[in-house]
Amino acid sequence: MPIQPGETIPSMKLTQGTPDGPRETSIDELFGGKTVVLFGVPGAFTPTCSARHLPGFVEHADALKAKGADVVACMAVNDAFVLDAWAKSQGVGDKIVMLADGAAELTKALGLELDLTARGLGVRCQRFALVAKDRKVAHIGVEAPGAFEVSRAEAVLGAL
Repeated sequence: MPIQPGETIPSMKLTQGTPDGPRETSIDELFGGKTVVLFGVPGAFTPTCSARHLPGFVEHADALKAKGADVVACMAVNDAFVLDAWAKSQGVGDKIVMLADGAAELTKALGLELDLTARGLGVRCQRFALVAKDRKVAHIGVEAPGAFEVSRAEAVLGAL
């Protein structure tokens, strides 16, 4: 079962894709005392993720921050090098923090894993978006298979 409103995002380490290379970061560092919009995608460079999901958050990053988000972050079960290349190809700049959950540890801790082994992709992250305040989930939207509604940037704007 996915993490629910009122529950706390666990303290874990992730790797952040940056223009200077991978940088280890922690949930405590990113989320502590802040309002964070975190959205997860099944994979960098995949069709819906690249054509709609990430671009929507890039487009609406300023509006999300104007409504109270201190940080907007994207998480995928990819490595930091892939996420950095994807960010560059999408013109992300400093609008979105790109978080690599390479071994799907945070994804599994949040109850958001998606087993795509039969399609040759291994364990990935479900498509979701959440709002957390000081690590506590205030809102979460997890997509049904094949859907793209509740995790869109516009849906998160309505939840802030």
